[in-house]
Amino acid sequence: MFKKNVAGSQPGGRPPAAVEVTSEGVLAAVRRTGSDTRDTLAYAFEALPPGAVVPGIEDANVRAPEAVAEAIRSALGELAPRHRAVTLIIPDASVRVFVLDFDSIPAKAEEAIPVLRFRLRKMVPFDVEHGGVSFQILSQDKAECRVLTALLPAPILTEYEAAVRAAGYEPGAVLPSSLAAIETADQMEAVLAVNLSGPGMTTLIANGQDLLLYRTLDLPTAPMARVSEIQRGVAVAAAYYEDKLGAPPRRIYYAGNHDMLEFSSWVAGSDMDVVELVSRPESGMMTSLGRESIAGVAGALKGAR
Repeated sequence: MFKKNVAGSQPGGRPPAAVEVTSEGVLAAVRRTGSDTRDTLAYAFEALPPGAVVPGIEDANVRAPEAVAEAIRSALGELAPRHRAVTLIIPDASVRVFVLDFDSIPAKAEEAIPVLRFRLRKMVPFDVEHGGVSFQILSQDKAECRVLTALLPAPILTEYEAAVRAAGYEPGAVLPSSLAAIETADQMEAVLAVNLSGPGMTTLIANGQDLLLYRTLDLPTAPMARVSEIQRGVAVAAAYYEDKLGAPPRRIYYAGNHDMLEFSSWVAGSDMDVVELVSRPESGMMTSLGRESIAGVAGALKGAR
């Protein structure tokens, strides 16, 4: 989503490098082709000082632009990507994502975007006319068209993109963290996934190419209230899964910057197994990755060319 054509990327694909900006730090990854023609991923992480990035849609996100640019430069510098173009992954809290139903929608983006803006005017508390809008048709037949739509305030998109450019790179595509992460899921089965970050949690249900649920919650800071809200959010998503698909989910696919065992203990009474959406890498780590999940960058690079 929010795709562009820039040096190092090709139409219909994404750059072979990705960088995710979170409130904790910057995680970068590159796709490399080895001598045996197999692709491998390499990773590097650079921590950010507290308060450097504060995700949200109401106020400035990048509070320390120089520190964020330097973290991007440092993390990507460890990996030495061959092109300046990168896929930029931003926090879910900074983006609003909807699945909208239409009778039909224009095939050309320049005609579809105004239709989407008109529909979204009363759904978000910011200026839709000048915000960043991207969309993808999930399913379409003679009676209905389901459209995945992502939008964020223009100033916030500009902040993140400016940090990438200040680091010496160019944002070739921009993705919310969870939409990037869910691309790693097995598309042959329905998936209930949870992406847990510092400020919030996103629950998703994907069924093949269709997205049945995308829900981002701001979480309280008090530990007990936070765990309670996580449990409630997971229960709501599981109930929705059963309602839509006719059977309860057997597992939760987890991504986040909390230990998976800790998350598992929070939802222990749900009768669902918790498994990692993407396992921690056994090789390719140029630096310590801290607690960061690699799901976002791994998903972004699935579409790399």
